[in-house]
Amino acid sequence: MDIRITDLKQGVRNPDRVNVYVNDKFSFSLDVSQVVDFKIKKGLVISEEQLEEFKKASEFGKLYQRALEWVLVRPRSIKETRDYLCKKIFEKKLDKNYIDRIIEKLQSKKYLDDERFAEYYVENRFVKKGVSLKRLRMELMKKGVSKDIIDEVLANSDRNDEEEIAKIIAKKRAKYDDEKLTAYLLRQGFLYDSVREQVLRSSETD
Repeated sequence: MDIRITDLKQGVRNPDRVNVYVNDKFSFSLDVSQVVDFKIKKGLVISEEQLEEFKKASEFGKLYQRALEWVLVRPRSIKETRDYLCKKIFEKKLDKNYIDRIIEKLQSKKYLDDERFAEYYVENRFVKKGVSLKRLRMELMKKGVSKDIIDEVLANSDRNDEEEIAKIIAKKRAKYDDEKLTAYLLRQGFLYDSVREQVLRSSETD
């Protein structure tokens, strides 16, 4: 019995995907570009090998779409995205080889860029609350950003520890005495001399 593409229908939940019917039964879905690339059309007779290839392409397309939606919510690091994909691969028991392919595709389309991610992170992390550059550095390292990129982004940032300390003091001054405020700031990664100077100054102006 021939394996024949008998119908193509636009996806209901996702109009950019096409539901492909084989021998009058739904078999898999592909995004529109994949349908064009594979030259899939109604009446096309395919082999078992082609059918398996199309199904794998369907899995890849769905996973890529999920990854794309995820990175579009806000900038992500490459490591964050790889961890996200590993989780999805494990949950759905998919081919691990998809991960590198998706990462490469997202990078080639400029959706993944560790430098852009680091710039976004430094500009937006605890902007009102205050945060030490040391803590920002440690957090970015945990997210897989290279030391060179971190160094460059922090060097070009307008944020500095003196202003960040001032933000925290403004919020915590009423709650803490000098000793507790100093200890809190040191735990946040600020240097002792900078902390002590600003704590004493804020105490004098109370």
